[in-house]
Amino acid sequence: MTSPRYDILSIGNAIVDILAEVDEAFLSEQAMIKGSMELIDARQTDSLYALMPPAVQTSGGSVANTAAVAGQMGARAAFIGVVADDQFGGIFRHDIHGSGVHYATPSGTGDTPTARCLILVTPDGQRTMNTFLGISSTLAPHYLDHQLIADSAVIYLEGFLMYVPDSQAASAAAAVIAHAAGRRVAISLSDFLCVERNLEPFRAMVRDHIDILFANELELAALTGLDDFEAGAEAVRGQVEIAALTRGDRGSVILRGAERVDVPPVATKVVDTTGAGDAYAAGFMTALCAGESLATCGLWASRAAAETISRMGARPPGDLSYLRA
Repeated sequence: MTSPRYDILSIGNAIVDILAEVDEAFLSEQAMIKGSMELIDARQTDSLYALMPPAVQTSGGSVANTAAVAGQMGARAAFIGVVADDQFGGIFRHDIHGSGVHYATPSGTGDTPTARCLILVTPDGQRTMNTFLGISSTLAPHYLDHQLIADSAVIYLEGFLMYVPDSQAASAAAAVIAHAAGRRVAISLSDFLCVERNLEPFRAMVRDHIDILFANELELAALTGLDDFEAGAEAVRGQVEIAALTRGDRGSVILRGAERVDVPPVATKVVDTTGAGDAYAAGFMTALCAGESLATCGLWASRAAAETISRMGARPPGDLSYLRA
């Protein structure tokens, strides 16, 4: 097996985030489930945007955020995802290249615009997401760069891809290519409602293709059907090589075979939880690809997550290599 050219190749939705701070009443008035992600159409996107207070625009997308943070931490990162040849697509390309990430996926064709996610952040830092997938939902097997996949140590898939059959197919195809080249495949479960609504595709993906699983407590419960965290952790222990399970302000638990590492959280002031799990995965895989221990993987992951939630937006600016110290 040849040495990989890249450490982490993220495959997922290419999205521009639009973030605004709101109070709890705003969520109630819009009948939103706090902390969840809902798919919305173009009309709903325009209607909600009109109701939002002044907002900040930044490139996003779950595993694209992971690629960006990993690149800023010094990992060799790449990304596959689809944008349109429009203003938001230009913003996305500019920002991800600025993070040191290799991104060369051709723009999609047609009139469908680049995806947007309207993120509402309440005073406790929790984010509620409303996503218009736009042209990102056209991600299908023909967009996959087979050589890029074979040249990457870890292929990192986004759970939100399970919403769209073509994107499900792209995820499975990428995993097959990666394993044929002797590479690992990781997935983030992304959101508990996403798991509940696509349970069988998730279970099949984890069972048949996944080496490294990232999940929070709610996502783990949705996947396993077990509300008890320890029972859920034991249920996935034997299904994947590594399970990295986050528990908010209680830190995280990492499982590999009989090994277990309990990782304490890194103390920080919570401003916005957008991208916390994305940054955690970035720190974890950056350390893993550097040959570090599971304990160090957890430490870098927690540092990256803490840095992200201490400010608005999913991507802290600048060089993040100090998180490896």
